Amino acid sequence: MNRIDYAERRADMVDDQIAGRGLRSRLVLEAMRGVPREAFMPEGMREFAYEDAPLLIAEDQVIAQPYVVALMTETLALEGGEKVLEIGTGSGYQAAVLAELGCRVTSIERDADLASSARDRLVVLGYGDRVEVRLGDGSAGVVEGAPWDGILVAAGAPSVPVALRGQLGEGRRLVVPVGARRRQELMVVERHGNEWTEHSDGSCVFVPLVGAGGWER
Repeated sequence: MNRIDYAERRADMVDDQIAGRGLRSRLVLEAMRGVPREAFMPEGMREFAYEDAPLLIAEDQVIAQPYVVALMTETLALEGGEKVLEIGTGSGYQAAVLAELGCRVTSIERDADLASSARDRLVVLGYGDRVEVRLGDGSAGVVEGAPWDGILVAAGAPSVPVALRGQLGEGRRLVVPVGARRRQELMVVERHGNEWTEHSDGSCVFVPLVGAGGWER
């Protein structure tokens, strides 16, 4: 059996699925080229790592479509080196992309097993010094780290969590899927003092955000 050239697949994924759809941030494109997505997949599913689709990789665990990861990252308008809060660690792939940008990431995961495996994976891949994985209710954010230079929510909420609004830095962005359990709009929230502007960046589908600022379990 021929060995899969993951680096080639990754390069094709960035060119075709991401740059080919109009995303232009050099930092984001390079970050997507730098993170080995296959390392965040179960051994038996690695050949599908660069498919143009979200993939169910464990019970209730989905790794987002590469384009969506890139879009959410670009939408944060980061320059590298910022302090970012991520809600919903999952496999750790999105956190790794943010870390590849040079960001310092605090990632919150409510499932203890997912948090533990993602933490170990990120350390092995060399991101342990830039990503802290915590166990908890991500919808409540992390007060001691605020104000955040960016907040990214990788789960769908019924509305924009109030706690996350309050922890967003001046002029910074919160990207969060908002809507029904099975279909949301990707909302971009930007803070200006005590006012927030909002707009939708298109429809999307994420697993539900469970917690005080999200859905009940």
